Amino acid sequence: MKQRITLAMSLVLVAMNLNAAEPESLLAPGKRILFLGDSITHAGHYVSRLEAQLRTANPDAAPVLINLGLPSETCSGLSEPDHPFPRPDVHERIDRALAKVKPDIVFACYGMNDGIYYPFSDERFAAYQKGVHDIIAKVQTSGAKLVLMTPPAFDALPLRKKGDLRPAGAEKFAWFAIYEGYDDVLKKYAAWVMTLGDRVDLVIDLHTPVNEYVAAKRKENPEFTMSPDGVHVNEEGHQVLAAAILKALGIEPVDLDPKLLTLVHSRQQILHAAWVSEVGHKRPDVAAGLPLEEAQAKAAEFDRQIRTLE
Repeated sequence: MKQRITLAMSLVLVAMNLNAAEPESLLAPGKRILFLGDSITHAGHYVSRLEAQLRTANPDAAPVLINLGLPSETCSGLSEPDHPFPRPDVHERIDRALAKVKPDIVFACYGMNDGIYYPFSDERFAAYQKGVHDIIAKVQTSGAKLVLMTPPAFDALPLRKKGDLRPAGAEKFAWFAIYEGYDDVLKKYAAWVMTLGDRVDLVIDLHTPVNEYVAAKRKENPEFTMSPDGVHVNEEGHQVLAAAILKALGIEPVDLDPKLLTLVHSRQQILHAAWVSEVGHKRPDVAAGLPLEEAQAKAAEFDRQIRTLE
């Protein structure tokens, strides 16, 4: 290629693990990229940032990003005893998601909930490993490419200050009473995910960049956090996640127009809710989205506004 590859081309090139001799097929309109994950993906800010990057670089060839993140979800099928309902398991809906979305590429991010906020155990780790292996098998059977992302980091500081952490010998743990060393559990989960590069098209480490960013910020402000509850990163944290994904894909981030990002995120949220409802799930207390056709009509109006900025 004579000059730098566009962001849209780079994302699909690297994620699909194809060579540069096939740019026409990679940039074909309607390329579909599905994001699966828990409440962090459900919040959607990192997905919106990725879409805004792609639209900025190449508005005529940006892929379609479809976010199916679901709060509380695991890939292990585990739930802590005090969780108010059985945590949803992605394997209850992944077949429907793949059939309805028909993605070319799937990004999957699990692990934060899969340790169920307890100290490390071989049994829970084995359930997580099986869940990830099953994701690999189902996505590859569908014909889509797969990008696995590690869980982000757990930040103990804000909960330690509130007295809401539990020591290793506590009787039980939960999302509201988290093991004080839970990030060590996630570190082991993340390290294992990073060994799977020969089984999938790409693996991306989100755990290390979050911890490194927080550590750097705490040199100036020891009270700094991006996760007020220890688990869910704020918008700054999502920016760190998006930057880590772009870096893993070999893409240089560009400055984003705040108006563009706001419009893209609003569009994403409407479609996200619609797609989650369209695919179906067993997680209670999730507001139903619009019928998909109606949501797509509203998204088209956002597209018109976005084009005026591009």
